[in-house]
Amino acid sequence: MLIPIGCDHAGFELKTKIIQHLEAKGFTLEDKGCYSEASIDYADYAHPVASLVESTPGMKGILLCGSGNGINMTANKHQGVRSALCWSPEIAKLAREHNDANILTLPARFLTEEVALEIVDIFFSTAFEGGRHQNRIEKIPCI
Repeated sequence: MLIPIGCDHAGFELKTKIIQHLEAKGFTLEDKGCYSEASIDYADYAHPVASLVESTPGMKGILLCGSGNGINMTANKHQGVRSALCWSPEIAKLAREHNDANILTLPARFLTEEVALEIVDIFFSTAFEGGRHQNRIEKIPCI
């Protein structure tokens, strides 16, 4: 499974650890940046990840920024993207089960590495329940 991943400067260190963690589990990651802790604009890295997820059915991606808010808002401007800001394993599980989230967004400044990796593992191992939830996500796109 190919996973695009992107971040701003605040998420760079945690992004590096997530890449190592997932590659050790056999996943292939496409790092869309950023590539250092030098200050940058999160939107420049959210759009490439969201565009790839938007154009590739079944693909899931990961985004990180300091609070998770800015990069999450940017990703959700893309039709077909359901980016979920997750700060706990339970939220990640529900984002997949009930919302069929296809981008996991993490608030890098507010998570320990251990919790972040647990959230990542749950996000990528939890299936969408469908059923009544399918009707709800079909109402998300703007008409």
